[in-house]
Amino acid sequence: MPTPSETLAFLRDVRLFASFADADLAAVGSRLRERSLRKGQVLFREGDRGDEMFVVFRGTMLVSKAITAKVEQVVARVETGDFFGEMSLLDGSPRSAAVQAETEAVLFVLGREGLQALTDSAPHAAAAFFFAMVQVFIERLRRSTMQVAEATRWGLEATGLDVEGR
Repeated sequence: MPTPSETLAFLRDVRLFASFADADLAAVGSRLRERSLRKGQVLFREGDRGDEMFVVFRGTMLVSKAITAKVEQVVARVETGDFFGEMSLLDGSPRSAAVQAETEAVLFVLGREGLQALTDSAPHAAAAFFFAMVQVFIERLRRSTMQVAEATRWGLEATGLDVEGR
C-alpha cells in the first residue's frame, strides 16, 4: 500500500491531474480508495451498474466490448497512470464495456460519495477535477468524430462510391 506522499507523487504523473495545484491534488488523493485485483479477475462487466472511476497504480487492465453473445473484442489496454470508468462516476450509467486485470493490478478508486465529499470539502479541487474531465471528454469526442469520418470513408470506398468527387 503506497504512502500518502507516494500516492501524490504518482498522481502528479497521471495526465488527468497534471495541472492540479498541490492542495487540490492532496484533496483528491485523500478521497481515493485502493483496490487490488488478481490476474484475470473481472472488475466489472458491460451493463453493470457503476458509480466509480479507476486510476491504474500498478498493472494492466483490458477493456472489452461484447460483439456477440459469445465473442468479446478487446478495445483498449489500460496501463499504469491511465484511468477509466469516469462516465459512470459522473452519470451513474451502466458500464459501457467490461474490464478485467491482464496482470495483477492495484487501482485507485474514486466513487460518487468520495466525489461528493470532495465537492463539499474542497470545492476548488472539485472544480479542477471537473475541468480536467471536460478536457478529457472533448479530446475523446474529437477522436471519436475523426474515427466515424474515417469509417464512413472506408465504407464508401468499399462500396465503390466516388469519395474523391470525380
